Amino acid sequence: MTWAILEAVLLGFSSGTVMCLTLGTVFFSLIQNSVDNGYRSGVKVSIGVIVSDSLFIFFAVFGTSFLPQFQHFDTYLRCFSALLLLLMGAQSVFRQAPRIAYPKTRFGNFVYYFGTGFLLNALNPANFVIWVSVSAYLNGVMRYSLALNAWYFGASLVAIFATQVFISVFAHRLKQYFNERILTFINKLSGSVFMLAGGYLVYVQLTKWLT
Repeated sequence: MTWAILEAVLLGFSSGTVMCLTLGTVFFSLIQNSVDNGYRSGVKVSIGVIVSDSLFIFFAVFGTSFLPQFQHFDTYLRCFSALLLLLMGAQSVFRQAPRIAYPKTRFGNFVYYFGTGFLLNALNPANFVIWVSVSAYLNGVMRYSLALNAWYFGASLVAIFATQVFISVFAHRLKQYFNERILTFINKLSGSVFMLAGGYLVYVQLTKWLT
């Protein structure tokens, strides 16, 4: 392995780890689902996040010119994202106290948790902007080739997945110390983050309409 590849891997891994530790909706979703339903649910959420990020990276590297253009697409996306986040937040804030016991696995739960991670990540426009900015930096400043881009982004995705799995397992391990009061607080905190994010998207869209 050459120094250039090693540098790309190290930078990618460190960048992915830092991105994962931001206290956004995905972070709180990992904590909430892992505490409520076990660390495997958090891992499934993380898989959805990784697939979403992989698509973002693909479009950031190869461009989006081949995608169909829809009029007012950004407006529809922003409104849908705000509605989803507000509904998820309200469900977490106002639901009854969670059960301490884990629910039994049911058919289709993978799709549910995968979809949660995918949508929370994909419907946040900031995530795509971050990957586009990183891609522009790698190509414009670092002068990375396509191969080095692949090493960097591959390491980033590995770091994101590994960090999110660690968060899920850590939250699951701490569950034995949680009582219903603490679990309720975690759910209400997660729901509040979702609702704040949704409210911010509503504010951004109203600002665009009124200006």
